This record gives sequence, C-alpha cells and structure tokens, in this order.
Amino acid sequence: GNPTRDALQGALATLEGSQIPAVCFASGMAAIDSVLRLLSSGDHVVAGDDLYGGTYRLFTKILQRFGLEFTFVDMSNPINVEKAIQDNTKLIWAETPTNPLLKIADLGAISALAKSAGVWLAVDNTFATPYVQRPFEHGADFVIHSTTKYCGGHSDVVGGAVIVQDQELSDRLCFVQNSVGAVPGPWDCFLTLRGLKTLHLRMERHCHNAAGIAAFLEEHEQVERVLYPGLESHTNHEVAKRQMLAFGGMVSFELKGSLEQARQLCMETKVFALAESLGGVESLIEQPATMTHASVDPEVRRSIGLADGLLRLSVGVESLKDLQGDLEQAMAKVK
Repeated sequence: GNPTRDALQGALATLEGSQIPAVCFASGMAAIDSVLRLLSSGDHVVAGDDLYGGTYRLFTKILQRFGLEFTFVDMSNPINVEKAIQDNTKLIWAETPTNPLLKIADLGAISALAKSAGVWLAVDNTFATPYVQRPFEHGADFVIHSTTKYCGGHSDVVGGAVIVQDQELSDRLCFVQNSVGAVPGPWDCFLTLRGLKTLHLRMERHCHNAAGIAAFLEEHEQVERVLYPGLESHTNHEVAKRQMLAFGGMVSFELKGSLEQARQLCMETKVFALAESLGGVESLIEQPATMTHASVDPEVRRSIGLADGLLRLSVGVESLKDLQGDLEQAMAKVK
C-alpha cells in the first residue's frame, strides 16, 4: 500500500457512492483486465458492440484465447442484452455513453436483467464521470474508470480504477491487483487526486460547451448527423435524461462528403488539437476509424455504424465562441 494511493482510492469510492475504497491500477486497461480476471475459462460475457477500441481488442485478441466467450450487442435496446444471456453468462459489460457513437444503455433495465440471471453488471463510467452518472444507483456491481481521462483531467497522467460495493469482490480485486502488479505509483495518484479537486468545475464547463457545440453542428449545412445524448434527436435522449445529471463533454459527428474531407477537417482546426485521448481541459478532435478504433476490423466498424468519416470531439473548457469559430473556419476550408 501507499498513503497517496489510499487517499485516491477513498476519494473515488466517495464520488461513486461506495463505502469500500476503490482499487486503483496503472491504467484504465489494467482496471478492465482485472475485472475480467475474476472470470474463468468457459465463462461468457455480454458486451456492448460499440466499445472503446482498446477494450474490444483486449476482449477479442487476448481474453478469447484464454477461453472467455464474448457476445457483442447493441445495448441501447435492453432486449438485445436479454437475448444474448446464456447459461454460462457471468458478466454484462456496458459503456454508457459509448465510445465513439455515444449510445446510451438503460442501466436500470439491464441491471434488472443481470439480477434475474444471477450475473454481474460492470459499467465503464469513464465518459460520464460520477458528476454526470452514478451507476451504483442503477444497480451496477462494478464501476470502472480510466482515470487518465476526466478524473485526471489534465492529460498528464495514466491510471484506472474499479469501484465495488461488496467487500468480498473488493478483496478479490485487491488480490488480482497485488498478483498482477499493475499498480499506480504515488506521483500518478497525486496527480489524479489533484484533478479530482476540480472535477465538478471542469465537468460543468465540459457539458456546457459540448451542448453548445452539438447544437451548432446540428444546424450546420456541412454536417450529416450529430451524436450527442443531450440532443432531442438522439435515439435514447429520454433514457439519458432519466439516468444522467448532464450529458457529458463528448460529441461525435459525420460530415457530408468524403473520408478525405473529414481527415482534412482534423488537420485544419487550430483550437481543437488532433489527438486520441480525451477528458482533458483542452479540446481534441480525432477520426476513430484511423485512430482510436483502427484495431477494430473494418467490417465490424461498418456493422455497428461507425463510419470512416465519423469525427469525435473531446470538448474542452475553452471559450465556446472560440471552439465554434474554430470548427467554422475549418469547415470553410474543406468545402
């Protein structure tokens, strides 16, 4: 143990509404991997079809080789989850909002399915943060964070965390943490704790700016569609209103035109930096098909609706007027 790590684990647990300290890891992927290590060969997992590319790669390229089975479904409709549950299902893995299509899973409905089937529900709450969404209030068994993102908030630290409300589960996770050794150093924990002090201030601004950007893009003649849970046009807007306190700082959209025009737009922005990460105070733009989700098979990307021309924005805390102006000038150059 380490006192700085202990402080971070206590703070994250409090934010998510658990009395049991979080279990922190050296990265978000290490945190995700630790939850899956509670399963055994032959166990089955129902997961969302629109996952972070690194999670999908871990599940399909690594863990399947060790005998875990996965079924990927569109979790924006709980019926798809119900149909996928098998006799050997042990875990339902949900991201909400998803990355990068920003689909919303009805956690209450999925939790009811999990409990009736006697399986765990794990929720990756990285995109929402506890400021926006509290998965335990909707029946989750595990809450996972890549603390690299909004929790750290300054793009200068890598980390992950798993929070549970059951002491036995916590003990098992701590055993994995100690056995595998993916433990965060004290300085990384200090930087993440520093970030948590301003989480509420940053998230308020992220959400405000993202809503403004989404509304701006939805009215823009060069934009084909905008994906943001706060828009009434979003398929699961009503579910988002029910389970989220705000709608987050991530916006995805498709340009009218070619893949090359979408790529050019990424190169023309000045305030939005071209980079893969997210959740920092600075605004970022990226093209999932060639960046964060390049490891996902192109046929799989197409089957879930992840178009090559889709662009993902991590909307920062800068002036909304500056951000809108930056997108406007960039789009003028790709006409």
